[in-house]
Formats: sequence, structure tokens, C-alpha cells
Amino acid sequence: MDRTSLIAELKSRGLRDEAGPLYKRLAQTLTGLIQEGLLKPGTALPGERDLAEALKLGRVTVRTAYRDLMASGALESRHGSGTFVSSRVERMEQSLWRLSSFSADMRSRGRLPAARILSRAVNTPSPEESFLLGLGGDEPVLRLDRLRLADGLPLAIERAVVPIKFLGHDAGGEGSLYDALTASGHRPVRALQRLTAVTLDPSSAAILNVESGAPALLIERVSRLEDQRVVEYTRSHYRGDAYDFVAELRIGDDL
Repeated sequence: MDRTSLIAELKSRGLRDEAGPLYKRLAQTLTGLIQEGLLKPGTALPGERDLAEALKLGRVTVRTAYRDLMASGALESRHGSGTFVSSRVERMEQSLWRLSSFSADMRSRGRLPAARILSRAVNTPSPEESFLLGLGGDEPVLRLDRLRLADGLPLAIERAVVPIKFLGHDAGGEGSLYDALTASGHRPVRALQRLTAVTLDPSSAAILNVESGAPALLIERVSRLEDQRVVEYTRSHYRGDAYDFVAELRIGDDL
């Protein structure tokens, strides 16, 4: 999206039509464009004066919105060049021994989690899913594919399969899946995860706003309830430039 298209898009979204400070509405709108993939990493934004004049806003309004987005990591300032959509992702360490949801993990880091539904369907499981989930072939499952974001930055694509009997047909998918399972009385308490180093296909790379063929970590997780029933099967692609997965090791009794 070039600067002319960006200004036209911002005008079309009616910044003055909602409540709250203008700078926050501008920041939220820019964050939405980043989340939707309309503003790609490395995209140059208009200067404060140009954007303020084009949108008929005060220059302080634009400066404050840019400042807040730079503080969150969504934008970056390049000396002598201007303001850009951030192309850098702060690396995070993710424990391999603690079972937690993406939302809970991001909140614990002081970051704002979000989910964008890529697809949602209720249908019958595949033979492999029936085996993994311990289901009959006619028991329905929720298939939920989501883009997971933190502070507006896309970090992972999650593809979850959950038996409907644990969630209900009305499960939305915008919030934490684990929170929804806990609310229905089916909180996962243990899981088996398998990690594989992969490269991203063009479609997944476009969703995550990275180059095709970029490195990623594929995590396959099977989660269980207290009574050992399988409650979730998820395949997730995490950006390789954003995550370091760590595990604590202890010396064995046989050494």
C-alpha cells in the first residue's frame, strides 16, 4: 500500500465517527491495517505533517499515535528516513515444559493478544483425527484456523481441532481457546508437543507478513483432560525470527 492509498483508506474508515481520543483512534486504525496485512513490514508511512494535513488532524495527534505505535513495536523510526512499519520482531523465549495458551502467555509478558479467524467450520473428523482425539467417525469437531497476534504483530498461525462436545456449536474463536474450554469445564491439564523446523509456504508467509521460505517452527500439540481424554489437536506455525523455545534439563538418576 503506497502513501496515497493509505491516506485514502484512513479517510474511508471514519476516524472521527467513534468515541475516544483521536490519536488512539488513529493508532488503532493503523494497527488494524497492519493486522489485515494491508501495511507490510518495512512500509514507509507519511510524515507527521503530511498525514496531519491530509486527514485534517493536528500534528500532535499524528505524532502521539506514531509514538505509541513505536513504543509497542508496531512502528519504527529510521534516522533520516522517516517512520516505517516495523520489520523487526522482538524475540521471545517460550518454555517447553509449561502448558499455557497463547493469550495467557502474551498477557504475562505485558503484551496485548489478539486472534483473527482465518477459517471456522464444524464437520466430521478425518481418520487420523478420529484416532488422535479418540472419537467416532460421526462425532463433530470444530476446525479453527487463526492468526495469532501480539500488539498487532502477527506471530503464529494456529490450526486447532476440538471435539464439539467439549466446546459447543456456538464457540466463537476470537479469544483464548483454553479459556473457552475452561469455561465449559474441560480445562486441558497436560499435553504432548512435537517441534519441527520448517520453511513457510507462500500462503502462510503472506499471512505472517514474512518472505516466502522464511524459517518457522511447526508445533503439533495433543492436549488432554484430567481423565486422559484428548481435548485438542493443534498444528501451529510460529515465526522463526520471533521465538526461542527453551527447556530445563536435569541430570538423570542413571548418571
